[in-house]
Amino acid sequence: MVRILFVCLGNICRSPMAEFVMKDIVKKNGLEDEFYIASAATCREQIGNPVHYGTKNKLSEFNISVEGKYAVQLTKQDYNKYDYIIGMDDMNIKNINKIIGNDPDKKVHKLLEFAGSYADIADPWYTGDFDTAYNDIVKGCKGLFEKLSDRTQYYCR
Repeated sequence: MVRILFVCLGNICRSPMAEFVMKDIVKKNGLEDEFYIASAATCREQIGNPVHYGTKNKLSEFNISVEGKYAVQLTKQDYNKYDYIIGMDDMNIKNINKIIGNDPDKKVHKLLEFAGSYADIADPWYTGDFDTAYNDIVKGCKGLFEKLSDRTQYYCR
């Protein structure tokens, strides 16, 4: 089983969007039993809050539900629980590394690395642009799935 944790600042916009987009990709490929996918925050500000309405509305356009998701915080122990810890921007990566301590197994990545870019996924909390965040997240998640598909001999449909 491949275990993936998506991380952003508050765990109400980008990381839950990535979590549920990736779950949708995995489900459409019939591989739900091969993946465990979750998301978390680097800060405590939004802990316990539901997914932002902008993310919820954007995902609902694609019949993706986020029901039952509430913000949680990344912990040092998460490093041992996940194969991939994926941040949305450079500040997330910096804060992830502060929380986990170090990354000897090279588990920490930026999402768009998997789409051949080191660009940040802009935070729609500040930009209000959930469309661009969604499009970038889809690119990153598809790239990640393709990488994992190559490794596990599954193919992205």
